[in-house]
Amino acid sequence: MAIRLLPCFLLPLAALTATAAAAAESTNTSSCPDTCGGMSIQYPFGIGPGCFRNGFEIVCDGNGGGGGKPVLAGPRDAPRRLGVLGVRFNPGGAYRISSAHNQLVVVGCNTLGYIESQRGEGSSGYSYAYYTGCLSFCNDSGSAVDGACAGVGCCRVDVPPGITDNRVNFRAYSHKERLGFSPCDFAFLVDRESYTFRAADLRMDRNRTMPVWLDWAVRENVTCDEAKRSQQGYACVSSNSECHDSRNGPGYVCNCSMGFEGNPYIADGCTDINECERHDEYPCRGVCRNTLGSYECKCPRGFHSADPFKETCNLRFPLAVVIASGAAGCLFIVSVVVFVWLLRKEKRKTKEYFQKNGGPTLEKVTKIKLFKKDELMPILRSNNRIGEGGFGEVYKGLLGDEPVAVKKPKNVNLADQFTNEVIIQSRVMHKNIVKLVGCCLEVDIPILVYEYVPKGSLDDILHDSREPLDLDQRLDIAAQSARGLAYLHSDTITTILHGDIKPANILLNDDLVPKISDFGISRMITVDKKYTRNVIGAVSYVDPVYLQSGRLTSKSDVYSFGVVLLELITRKKASDSNNLLRNFLDAYTNERRVMELVDSEIAVTENMEFLHSLAGMIVECLDLNIDQRPEMIDVAENLRVMLKRSQSRRNEI
Repeated sequence: MAIRLLPCFLLPLAALTATAAAAAESTNTSSCPDTCGGMSIQYPFGIGPGCFRNGFEIVCDGNGGGGGKPVLAGPRDAPRRLGVLGVRFNPGGAYRISSAHNQLVVVGCNTLGYIESQRGEGSSGYSYAYYTGCLSFCNDSGSAVDGACAGVGCCRVDVPPGITDNRVNFRAYSHKERLGFSPCDFAFLVDRESYTFRAADLRMDRNRTMPVWLDWAVRENVTCDEAKRSQQGYACVSSNSECHDSRNGPGYVCNCSMGFEGNPYIADGCTDINECERHDEYPCRGVCRNTLGSYECKCPRGFHSADPFKETCNLRFPLAVVIASGAAGCLFIVSVVVFVWLLRKEKRKTKEYFQKNGGPTLEKVTKIKLFKKDELMPILRSNNRIGEGGFGEVYKGLLGDEPVAVKKPKNVNLADQFTNEVIIQSRVMHKNIVKLVGCCLEVDIPILVYEYVPKGSLDDILHDSREPLDLDQRLDIAAQSARGLAYLHSDTITTILHGDIKPANILLNDDLVPKISDFGISRMITVDKKYTRNVIGAVSYVDPVYLQSGRLTSKSDVYSFGVVLLELITRKKASDSNNLLRNFLDAYTNERRVMELVDSEIAVTENMEFLHSLAGMIVECLDLNIDQRPEMIDVAENLRVMLKRSQSRRNEI
């Protein structure tokens, strides 16, 4: 009777030259068991449904994580018949019996043992693709020697690559005279390093198991290139992973790239190795710096080495030079200390400015952005300056992709005006009012940041560039400007009085849409205070009543807007001596000879009706009796109606 020893396939299973590799399909294994018998189970291997890649199921025999034993899933009870035992462990085709690590051992006297594998893949006339075996002979009970497996009591033979499973078979010889010292024959696959023949093995326990190495690979595709092109899931899913063709059978395995470690079969499974923390594996005799996928090893400044990875770094300069360098280093340290002290002093001053300029209050204004001083400094250069007003300079620049106009004050006494402008304009949202983007409070006098209006002011267009403007364009500029002022007077939570309306404070974009700017004087009047001694503004445009009494009202803005309308139709500047106003009022009073003052570009017959209406409106705005002046909302509506009539007339022509 012949008895054979079943090979027992134990984990960990050996890959060709690599560790476990990552799955093609996206699998969430976070809730899967990851240990069995104290052994780590990593994807593509797994225990339980949804926890493994096809062909890599593991069963934890026993009680699981504490004392279980991981074994391959699938049929483990081999069919038996006299003389033949089959081992079927590979239904998914993922495994190959390792030809590099295993050997076939036959133990017994007068026995020929062999394995046969992969039915039907051989050439015609043979049932299996692979056959291999050896003959073991014993003359008597003393023939076998411990440690010798060369044909007497024991023989061994290498196995070919490509074996997916095996059947053990024997050629029958008579054992009649040897039953006393060799009653059974044994044939088994075993790890080369795990079995040494002993003469006592001629009577070994038939339930003894032997460890066997299995090579595994992802077998859905034959090569890496085919796997990458295939519609099926590519297994090497982690970044910084690589694919390698299998050396034992078709398929491929995945490794983490050089400088990375982990599991390439799961997303983000390969992580960077910090070589600087592993001195034994990654030597460095200098200064080590980890990089992604590698590391650098250099000598510190003043030292050198032919190979700092292996050789110690030595001092580069003579002692005197080192001493001088040390002194320079000390000076440098002192400089750094002084610099840090100055930096802290500057930060302390910045904080004081921020507090003084109302920073804690303005932080609560959600529509205003508070800029750091360093963000605005690149803009505040002389080559960026685009204008200069009564109390500040204006610079053009970019904050991100947004063009802005930055206003920097010149006089410290006007700091309160800038603070008030922030408070006022944070409430203003209108297309005909320049938008305040934010401010910087980290300086002695706050800096304001506005939207950039590209075409310049109405003053520039009327008197400097003298850009052609027909009557409709002038009416449109006037009507929209009036709407902006009416919004300030009537549509805001608190009435806002501008106090400095003039062509220089009406900006135009490329489409000639006007935007009211510069709220400098409006800040001088608080909600509770109706009078001021500090009358600021261009005298030619300021309400005479305001000049005499210090009382700023909405009718003061109406008066100034009347002067703007006069400049708009005459294209003449209102001088400080008020010559334009006096000449206009005289002409209007004396036989209404206003047309002599009107800009020749629009002083044409078809415009006469509208120009006389405009002249009458200007006279009402300039009335010295403020109660007789119209409200700004009425001025805006009259201009709108006049513009609509003018446009309709032109469409009819």
